Amino acid sequence: MATPSSRLDTLPFNRQHVRLLTGSGIGWALDAMDVGLISFVIAALTVQWQLAPGEAGLITSIGFVGMAVGASVGGLLADRLGRRQVFALTLLVYGVATGASALVGGVGALLVFRFLVGVGLGSELPVASTYVSEFAPARIRGRLVVVLEAFWAVGWTLAAVIGTFVVGAFDDGWRWAFVLGAVPAVYAIVVRWGLPESPRWLESKGRVAESEAIVRRFEEASGRAPSASADEAPVVGAAPAVAETPTGTAAIGALWAPALRARTAAIWVVWFCVNFSYYGAFIWIPSILVAQGYDLVRSFEFTLLITLAQLPGYAVAAWLIEVWGRRATLATFLVGSAVAAVLFGNAGELWQILVFGSLLSFFNLGAWGALYAVTPELYPTGVRATGAGWAAGVGRIASIVAPLFTPWALAQGGAVLVFAVFAAFFVIAAVGTIPLADKRGEALDATLPSVPAR
Repeated sequence: MATPSSRLDTLPFNRQHVRLLTGSGIGWALDAMDVGLISFVIAALTVQWQLAPGEAGLITSIGFVGMAVGASVGGLLADRLGRRQVFALTLLVYGVATGASALVGGVGALLVFRFLVGVGLGSELPVASTYVSEFAPARIRGRLVVVLEAFWAVGWTLAAVIGTFVVGAFDDGWRWAFVLGAVPAVYAIVVRWGLPESPRWLESKGRVAESEAIVRRFEEASGRAPSASADEAPVVGAAPAVAETPTGTAAIGALWAPALRARTAAIWVVWFCVNFSYYGAFIWIPSILVAQGYDLVRSFEFTLLITLAQLPGYAVAAWLIEVWGRRATLATFLVGSAVAAVLFGNAGELWQILVFGSLLSFFNLGAWGALYAVTPELYPTGVRATGAGWAAGVGRIASIVAPLFTPWALAQGGAVLVFAVFAAFFVIAAVGTIPLADKRGEALDATLPSVPAR
């Protein structure tokens, strides 16, 4: 008998998918906008508050400490409470904390709010990618998750626009940037009431009637009559058999079951290395350009141009991921990122900064798209958000260290040393893709391997 989950896999792409992808993508873009804004805010506050390099690095890193906590806890909560509920909650948390950051008068208060922002942001990202992957038809699942991740470029570009025309234009422009960053708190209401819960998650919890109703809505949107097997679904009040799934520490332990441990170890390595290189580079690019003699406004304008190259990077990755597969696409973009990092680190002329910076942006963000597509597919429904969340959480450890590493390494060996190290991490990440399962065109796993549930 066809289950709600199996029927989702065979649906054509329809307006309900568009609505879901757009609704999730807007949240994703707002997330990126907030992360991107901090690089411009730090560049401005370094001048206005006379921040030492260590203080500037700490402001960045404390947000990633929050993201590490949020990613780990958010995945667990999403597997227990539902994808949509946690998605909306995370938007509310980081939106309110970002708005409150506009009122701070010193480094201490800013650190507190940046930590809270990080908790919300860290929770949202793996939950959103899990959420979209569980609705997507199997044949285009990877492509849709990459499209979701492409909203990151929209948000980061918006951050660059705000940085250039708001942060860089007024003495208190950074405060107004934080006010604009409070928009996710309002959008959380839209998510909570406007988007459906994941049918796969509902089915895993025995709530088959609710799952059935949502799947039927997607079938009707595609012009397809509900499957005949749908009429055989359990009626409201029935108690369908549901495989017990682990929770809490048992869910984390399930990630290291014999059938999953190799892919868990590999995906943690990839997440760590990609986070280290990405955040170490892109958070500091405006400040690096200022250090090379460009004024604040010009450095922001150059960063905006470099950021625009993210969009074609996502577009190419979205196409290749269903043609080449997950591993090949991810590895290719990681190797391209390594080459671009070396070239950017040795750039001296303006045209080299813009061209090689754009190449780094193109390959690095294409790799991010592929990474977010492959991660939820590695795990069964009961621990899918936990697996994605903990991979992201491990990655956030690197994003804590990287902003502290970059100013130190710049003082030791300049941009050449910094970007050579980033290139090495990209190469390690490319090697780490080898053990990953490639689920192109396959149904998502519904059940856990044989491990104790508690």
